[in-house]
Amino acid sequence: MTKQSRVLPMVEIFQTVEGEGLKAGFPTTFVRLYNCNLRCKWCDTTYSYAPHQPEFYATIEEIVEQVVQLENPSICLTGGEPLMHGDKSAALIQALAEQPVIEEIHIETNGAIDLTPFCALRATNTDVREKVRFIMDVKLRSSGEKEAMVWENFPLLSGQDEIKFVIGDEREFKEAVEVIESYYEQGQLLFSPVWEQLAPAALVEMILASPYKRAKLSLQTHKYIWHPEQKGV
Repeated sequence: MTKQSRVLPMVEIFQTVEGEGLKAGFPTTFVRLYNCNLRCKWCDTTYSYAPHQPEFYATIEEIVEQVVQLENPSICLTGGEPLMHGDKSAALIQALAEQPVIEEIHIETNGAIDLTPFCALRATNTDVREKVRFIMDVKLRSSGEKEAMVWENFPLLSGQDEIKFVIGDEREFKEAVEVIESYYEQGQLLFSPVWEQLAPAALVEMILASPYKRAKLSLQTHKYIWHPEQKGV
């Protein structure tokens, strides 16, 4: 891969504390790549895809250099959809995993990208295998993108991965249960309420009434710390 072919469209690179999932609260460097193959109705990062333009372009080496300078052991690779750039996305993942300062990389993917090549990379590369986790966001009916899901991704996930369901109401929680019963094999289950649509307390009641006693409530804590629309946090 030539230097020019290793250029990626970017939105932002910044450090903050992780707001969601198993790493919530830990200092984390966010690497937000540009563009997405979905248009979810409740998306809160619409600035990361067309018709908006990339904020800048950077080579994989330039991205890694900025990340290493921040010295955070945890990295969140996000978007948009960070895996839609194919071989470039894979090359970035490998380059980040090779850095000694980086201990853990969690990749937020929307469930509508085939994870086969990225799971193959994890299986064959020691650094990637030791450091990379996928957080697959399963789209349900309220997103408007359920039909785009690649259900074959489920058996590719490992126990260290996370599977997130964004829930809008009780009917959608039942829909998530149907998906789990049909496709789930392993990985940490996360349930997250649609911001300002479903009260967290109501979602807690649903979780407690379900058979999923090892599931985790996942709140977007960054929206409680800062203004919900603030970028770079």
